[in-house]
Amino acid sequence: MQVAISDPDYQARVRQAFDGQPFMHFIGAEMTELSPGACEISLPWRADLTQHDGFFHGGVVGAIADNACGFASYTAAAADQSILTVEYKLNLVSPGVGEVLAARGRIVKPGRRLVIAQADVFALKEGREKLVATSLSTLMLLNPSERGERA
Repeated sequence: MQVAISDPDYQARVRQAFDGQPFMHFIGAEMTELSPGACEISLPWRADLTQHDGFFHGGVVGAIADNACGFASYTAAAADQSILTVEYKLNLVSPGVGEVLAARGRIVKPGRRLVIAQADVFALKEGREKLVATSLSTLMLLNPSERGERA
């Protein structure tokens, strides 16, 4: 889908917002791709990000899916707007087994107030990708008066 970009400096704004997110740093996630209406977030495997069988924990899978949708959607925001997840649904379709997880988010339908986005999360192992999860998100564009104190 072709996404209209109103902020010519969206790349810097979106990357700055990602860099300002302590949780993404805490788990070791990186924004590896960003383009109009799309975002990829990668997360290297660490033992402390796993569940009892050694797979990536579902909460971590959901977190990077949520952020991939959020930052893909944020590319379509005006320069003074922010973005907030209203809800998301995550379907875990296979165990997260691999050296890296990659969440690829994209805008499905941009709107004036709400944005619908989708992300697929893949496990990368020995040069191959396997679908781990798919998500669907609804996000709200926030105007300056609606943002929190830290914004």
